Amino acid sequence: MKIQKILVGFLLLWAFFTQAQTNEIKIDATLDIENYALHIQQQIIFNNNSEKPLDTIFLHNWMNGYRDNETPLAKRLIEDYNKTLYFAKDKHRGETTIKNISIDFQSINFIEYNGIADIIAIPLNETIQPGGSTQLNLTYTVRIPSDKYTSYGRNREFFNLRYWYLVPANYTDKWELMSNLNMDDLYMDIADYDIKIAVPKFYRLSSSLLGSTETNNNDRIYHLKGKKRVDIELSISPIVDYTTYETDNVIIESNMKAVNLDLNVRRDILGREMAFLEEQLGKYPHKKLFVDRISYLKNPVYGLNQLPSFIQPFSDAFEWDIKMFKILSKTYIDNTLLINRREDMWLADGIQHYLMMKYVETYYPEIKAIGNISKVWGIRTFNLAKLDFNDKYPFVYQFAARKNVDQALSKRADSLSNFNRKLVNKYKAGLGLEYLDAYIGKDLISENIKEFYNENVLKNSSSKSFKNNLINSTDKDLSWFFGDYVQSKKKIDYTIKKINVVGDSIDVVIKNKRNITVPVLLYGVNSNEIKYKKWYSNIDSTATVRIPNDSIDRLALNYEFKYPELNLRDNWKSVKKRLFNRPVKFKLFKDIENPYYNQIFYDAKGKYNYYDGLQIGLNFSNKSLLNKPFSYRLQPFYGIKSESITGSFSLLYEYTPEETVIDRLQLGFAGSYFHYDTDLSYQTFSPYAVLNFKRKSLRDVGGSALIASLSAIQRDIDPNELAPNPEEYKYNIFSLSYVYSKPALIEDFRHATNLEFESDFTKLSYDLRYRRLTDNLRQFDFRLFAGVFLRNKTESDFFSYGLSKQNDYLFRLNFFGRSEDSGFFSQQYITSEGGFKSHVEKNFANQWMVSFNSSIGLWRWIEVYNDVALLKSKNESTFFAYENGIRLNFVHEILEVYFPVYSNNGWEITQEAYPTRIRFVLSINPKKIINFARRGFF
Repeated sequence: MKIQKILVGFLLLWAFFTQAQTNEIKIDATLDIENYALHIQQQIIFNNNSEKPLDTIFLHNWMNGYRDNETPLAKRLIEDYNKTLYFAKDKHRGETTIKNISIDFQSINFIEYNGIADIIAIPLNETIQPGGSTQLNLTYTVRIPSDKYTSYGRNREFFNLRYWYLVPANYTDKWELMSNLNMDDLYMDIADYDIKIAVPKFYRLSSSLLGSTETNNNDRIYHLKGKKRVDIELSISPIVDYTTYETDNVIIESNMKAVNLDLNVRRDILGREMAFLEEQLGKYPHKKLFVDRISYLKNPVYGLNQLPSFIQPFSDAFEWDIKMFKILSKTYIDNTLLINRREDMWLADGIQHYLMMKYVETYYPEIKAIGNISKVWGIRTFNLAKLDFNDKYPFVYQFAARKNVDQALSKRADSLSNFNRKLVNKYKAGLGLEYLDAYIGKDLISENIKEFYNENVLKNSSSKSFKNNLINSTDKDLSWFFGDYVQSKKKIDYTIKKINVVGDSIDVVIKNKRNITVPVLLYGVNSNEIKYKKWYSNIDSTATVRIPNDSIDRLALNYEFKYPELNLRDNWKSVKKRLFNRPVKFKLFKDIENPYYNQIFYDAKGKYNYYDGLQIGLNFSNKSLLNKPFSYRLQPFYGIKSESITGSFSLLYEYTPEETVIDRLQLGFAGSYFHYDTDLSYQTFSPYAVLNFKRKSLRDVGGSALIASLSAIQRDIDPNELAPNPEEYKYNIFSLSYVYSKPALIEDFRHATNLEFESDFTKLSYDLRYRRLTDNLRQFDFRLFAGVFLRNKTESDFFSYGLSKQNDYLFRLNFFGRSEDSGFFSQQYITSEGGFKSHVEKNFANQWMVSFNSSIGLWRWIEVYNDVALLKSKNESTFFAYENGIRLNFVHEILEVYFPVYSNNGWEITQEAYPTRIRFVLSINPKKIINFARRGFF
């Protein structure tokens, strides 16, 4: 008995000494307004809570990520098409200047780990044994950057600071090192904080810590304390920008603005939100929550933030409530669940969005996705208007999945595209938990989330423990969820292949169309009333199930959309025999899909060219707001000037494999009928195939493709031509092309190789384009074109290479007046073939052509261009062409103007009718403009 007591005492003593000790961080700082700096003296007591001795301590120094354009932060922002930090002036940058680091009052050397600006390695003279600790003393100055880079930093009045101090890296089974990538996801260990910060006395400070304030002659000194905290944010400003709300257990300080909501209403809303979160998760372990507007703006409720301010589809109370709940729930989880969000972000995102969906279901079940707009006459008939607010989550996932731009939930956050990191993966994670909730039942998901939270609050944790708890709480197989659903981007897609009524039962054949096997939910419905509902598992190919025929008029899979599925159009069958399972339905304007109809959308369209004039027409298409494997388009127009019917059509089939180097295979057929000159029409018919290759990562811009097409062209013969050449008016050309593009912000590199076959010629061409921005924002733009006829039996220059004006015999360039030799439209310029702007003595080459176009930036959008070329035609000597001039590059390849100065023609600027020599680039292609605007997001 005595021995047992000794053993118990020894175990208790061992547990006391081996339990994790909390790090301690003490900061004494002064805000230097004039120099935008924080002068900091800091003490860190670091505890080795691991089972290994440590001979190095790593510190995260994220403010140093603003130092120059070689830091991970600057490079990351460039990837996102944000050049503000890369080209910033030094006075607007941030930097950490470390004056001294000492251990036991002895200065110690430190290095930037692997040359990375925002990670510091401190080699120790003596290792820290498990359970041991050491004290670091640091003296350093932080120069606060402008807030235009990441929204954190300084502006004229405010200092909004995040990750502003040096903090020890977290050690789990390894050092968790990460650079600042503008993702606000630093994996920090908890620490006890004691912060004193002096600010000018006319400034006010708000933070996530409670504390006291005292003033002296010049400064206001804030003394802030907090136990077991992470990520201490500060907001310092000369005005009172934050409002304090007291709920039952927690003080909330926030600068989220509210319109037409008094303080009591806001307090009641926040009290309800906190009660909901504490019921669903557990008690918040701190006394204060700090909710700032910047965090919300970087993590908004998408849909609300996209609408103009004058459109108010939601009530003021709902809008403020849902915005606050979004950022409040995120802050609540981020401050308490210590998860490496860069490596394992899906669970924290999933829990937050699962809670958001439950909150809306509980308090706003009647709210539609587009709010009160859904009640407007003319809009309320749209399927989009019928979507509930929570229906936006599967819709956004489907949008990404159909475009094949989705990514696995388990993928590292820093390798996700911004679209997936900010929206799609968050939504898919939340939908996944809802999927499990519906499949397992018994509120097990809610119980497991709460259990996971309470077991791991303020501890290092991961999705593995949640997985183990959940698997142990049910006898249902969940390997499909933690396998393919989380670990891959495989898409769910089941269909009802056929049904057969057998007496008072129905045999239903369910087919799995994809390579992921998950539970599916089968419904029997009568006049929108659910008569039958059951889950079926392990259908990896085809299965037949028998269900009772209880007055069922149709069968459907996923009728209530309980899980994210790629395609709902083939999810149902009518029990009664029908000529068409899905009747045809015409809809004005593009809408979301109604799976019970074959929808044909139509809307008005307008086009313009000089010969048809303004063209007014209709667009008929089956393409909804979501991509489809097969789509068609028919666009008839009436040309007001030509007084004739014109138009185009296209048929397209797209196949998107998941686990190959092929991103998508497109097979299509297109045709058009328009005018190429006054009263002269042309028609094109072109079958084509496009093989798009996957990018290495969805964060990479551009891509590559192999394109094959056969173009059958027929043009009206010009009656004014004395001896028309038949080969110019009816011809068939087979083209084979390989194109590659990487239009990054600093370096834009593209090249294309094209081979054309026609009965009278074969030609090969290569087009290379390179554009670079220098560190002083000067642009260098270079283009090389080389083309050669491998054979040429043509008798005219119709198919020849053009130096400044191309014949565009395939009708692929968007000329407004393609046959004009004078007037405004003749001055339109599209970079192609020779790429010259001036019309010089010789324009065509029927043997070979080489040209080099260059443009060098002078100031902002003003550039000087220089072009040279060599042209060779049969029985003629080689011609050397040259030109230079001024280029106004307002929006690259969308809006540009060229002013020729000197060429083979001499000093053009002094010659007669100079304005007619000016060339312009103008693109009114909506797709091109949209792609330009959304760079860095998709």
